[in-house]
Formats: sequence, structure tokens, C-alpha cells
Amino acid sequence: MSLLVSVQEAAFDVGAEYGRLREHNSGDGATAIFVGSVRDLSDAQQVAQLQLEHYPGMTERVLEDIAAEARERWQLGRVRIVHRVGSLGAGEDIVFVGTCAPHRRAALEACAFVIDVLKTRAPFWKKEVGPCGGRWVEARQSDRDAVEKW
Repeated sequence: MSLLVSVQEAAFDVGAEYGRLREHNSGDGATAIFVGSVRDLSDAQQVAQLQLEHYPGMTERVLEDIAAEARERWQLGRVRIVHRVGSLGAGEDIVFVGTCAPHRRAALEACAFVIDVLKTRAPFWKKEVGPCGGRWVEARQSDRDAVEKW
């Protein structure tokens, strides 16, 4: 496994995902991981549930392209991206990004790059649902700014 992308409704196990990155992988001395979770508060509004929609087929291709771009920029051994879709409750894990490299700087930078770019390029649509009803989540300027540094 050098690059693996999953878009799924099922929860993922962070430890198992880390194990997949490290299994039979003695060439990479560094592993960086990012795990994003559903917040229970967004823009001062309570969130009980996040509903994620995506464009099947296209979403996976975009994530694969992002991972491939990271591999072009940094010397990486393995890259793993898992993104959930469907209805997720507050506190549930939504995204896992893991990168492995011979040295820490490449692993850390590539992991940050993947999550920053994923937030702006991947075709996901998010709706936050709380006591006041639901609202679609618009792209944040801070996410666009984060991509600019790359």
C-alpha cells in the first residue's frame, strides 16, 4: 500500500489506520497523522449532527489527485486518506490523513498539505443540524488562506 483513499459511511479505527500505514514499512522513519472530528459548536450554534454529501467517483479521484500531488512535492512512502459521508454525530471522527516518509519534516508538511487542500478541493457538501434547524456550511476564508501557503 503506497496510496490508499476511502470514502465511506462507516466509522474508522484510528489505531487500525495507523497500523495499515506502518505494516511492513521499515523504510519510513516518520508518520504524521491528522484526525478531524465533528464539533458540537460551530459559529456559536450547537451542532448535533453533520450531514455530508459527496459526488461518488469524483470525490475519490480528487482525493487520489491530492495524495499524488503530495507525493510529487515530498518524498513519501505511504499516504492514507479516509473521509466519512452520511450523518455523523458531534464528536465522531470524520477524516483521517496519514503520511509516512523517511524523515519527519516531509511527513508533517505533507499531512498538513493534504488536509488543507482537501478542505477546499474535495467535492463534499456539509449541513450542520442543531436545535435551530439545519444550515449548509459555506467554505471558510481561513481554509482558502491555508491553501495559499502551499
